[in-house]
Amino acid sequence: MVFDHSIRSTSEHFEDIIDTLGRPVRPYLPVVSRFLIVATFYEDALRILVQWKYQCIYLENSRHFPRFLAQAFLALNVVAMCIASTSIIGKKWVGSSTCVLTSVIVAQALAYGLVFDMAFFIRNLSVTGGLLMCLSESLLRRRSKNVFAALPQLSESERHKYFQLAGRIMLVLLFLAFVINGEWSLLRGAASLISLAACLMIIVGFRAKWSATLLVTCLCVMNVLVNNWWSVHHSYSTRDFLKYDFFQTLSIMGGFLLLISIGPGGLSYDEKKKEF
Repeated sequence: MVFDHSIRSTSEHFEDIIDTLGRPVRPYLPVVSRFLIVATFYEDALRILVQWKYQCIYLENSRHFPRFLAQAFLALNVVAMCIASTSIIGKKWVGSSTCVLTSVIVAQALAYGLVFDMAFFIRNLSVTGGLLMCLSESLLRRRSKNVFAALPQLSESERHKYFQLAGRIMLVLLFLAFVINGEWSLLRGAASLISLAACLMIIVGFRAKWSATLLVTCLCVMNVLVNNWWSVHHSYSTRDFLKYDFFQTLSIMGGFLLLISIGPGGLSYDEKKKEF
């Protein structure tokens, strides 16, 4: 009993520190979070435009797309990603924009033959988790009853809770993959245990804000050290892969920051505890 009280007091102390440190940036956190979540889509749209010729050649020669279809597919992707990402930042048509960006992820996986690439799959599930957090935030702040006609049986607040739960679970998949894969060492084992504990806390919604803060910090350090695409020469193809991973990680960080901003939602231990 004393041990449980000590853990609770320590966690509440950490949460108070996070709230105090984050107070100056709190008004700007939601818009920064939404921008980071869609950053990978902006980068992907720019990449397609800059590498238009090579993208077309790849789709035509390697994926056997007709030339017109390859160009139409790339153009549609650029337009869809730019418009939907801008809409999410501006909190306009967030439900439709989330569907559009999720469809882009699926379409690219099929077009580029990445359906069975587990790393691509897990990363994009985490990015989709960030999109669901955006959708959850829009439902939280909006009173309209016509947001999602596909779920007429659920109220606005119920949809918000379920989308937020799904977003939390999908966001932590990147860390769970880190725990499972790779060569083991003492340092990696310690980092994996800490990451796993923080992931489980976010999934159940227990002290989710400071767990998300810990994971954002880890992602920030890892992103700069591992995905340092700016240090690779332009002539190396590795630069593009690192750049892609860097911006995808930024999007996942944005999802965690939005979780810090709006909380874990109704289907969480933190919220249930407030009811008692």
